[in-house]
Amino acid sequence: MPLKLQLKPDERLILGGAVITNGPRSAEFIIENKTTILRQGDIMSPDEADSPCRKIYFMIQMMYVDEPNLLRHHKGYWELVREVVQAAPGLLGLIDRISGRILAADYYQALKLAKTLIEREQELIAHAKESDRGV
Repeated sequence: MPLKLQLKPDERLILGGAVITNGPRSAEFIIENKTTILRQGDIMSPDEADSPCRKIYFMIQMMYVDEPNLLRHHKGYWELVREVVQAAPGLLGLIDRISGRILAADYYQALKLAKTLIEREQELIAHAKESDRGV
């Protein structure tokens, strides 16, 4: 089934490994075959991967869009997961769900779950800051 994409002016996306930036006007595309697609809101730059869970998201993103280096990205993912679980064991259930999607090569769904992981990480950081202030 074809996928219809509408891009806003200057919106970026990754399509089949290529980074595409739309021009100054809206554009509409129909993708007729299966390929990797990440819209601008889902793309994380290496500079934005500035926390352990954001690094996990970035590593999954790379698995999704950079298949020739899949083994390297998998290795990096499992190293990061080990570190995060040691630091925050309460995230294990969510990480298990993400890892299940990765083992099934369902990287897009793993990315969606990784957004939740980032939210949980932010909550833990906020809670730790409150505890440090004695609140």
